[in-house]
Amino acid sequence: MKADPAVQRRLLELAEVDTELGRINHRRRTLPELEEIGQAERDLQTKRDSLVSSQTSFDDIDQEVKRLENEVEQVRAREGRDRKLMEAGGSSKQLEDLQHELETLSRRRGALEDDLLEVMERREALETEVGYARDAVSTAETALEDAQGRRDEAVKDLDIAEAKRDAERSAFVNDLPEDLLALYDRIREQRGAGAGLLQGGRCGVCRIELDRTALTRVREAAADEVVRCEECGAILVRTKESGL
Repeated sequence: MKADPAVQRRLLELAEVDTELGRINHRRRTLPELEEIGQAERDLQTKRDSLVSSQTSFDDIDQEVKRLENEVEQVRAREGRDRKLMEAGGSSKQLEDLQHELETLSRRRGALEDDLLEVMERREALETEVGYARDAVSTAETALEDAQGRRDEAVKDLDIAEAKRDAERSAFVNDLPEDLLALYDRIREQRGAGAGLLQGGRCGVCRIELDRTALTRVREAAADEVVRCEECGAILVRTKESGL
């Protein structure tokens, strides 16, 4: 393949733009904020799971409190009914039975009230735990939003830089022959870089020094001949700096 030496030199500028585009894409994939977001998302999920667990425990014990309160009210209602019956009078046997039942009910109410007090204390502790869990979730959400905001800002800057480089690339591409550009792009897709400066007998892409035979071949090639590195396949662009 042949191409005007000046056109070949344009490949170096294109390669520089493509290298910068590669750096931009690499930075986009490896933004530190991405790892922060991943960690923040995991932390938030852990905090949410903890909140669900705490809330479930609170709901369960709240139901237990309501059950005990209902039982206490039932016992008190029964005590009130028995006292009214005693006040209404009756046989000694009836009054004795009522008195015995009242004593039983009193003991039952006392046990229930003790249980209720204990459960209410546990509910209060769990309520505090739920509050802490909610605060932890809120803090984790804020941390995630902060990391996402910083990522968005970083991506915005990269988008601007990428758009600028894309515009530069389009300008270079429009000035290059289709066959030369196709070769360059094919090499770049396969090797990561399509062209490099030959300088001091060394390929500007793979940085390997050409042996004497390869260097002679390049030196003897016509100025408009498109030559390639035998090691990496990149187009070797020859300039005054090549020292040929």
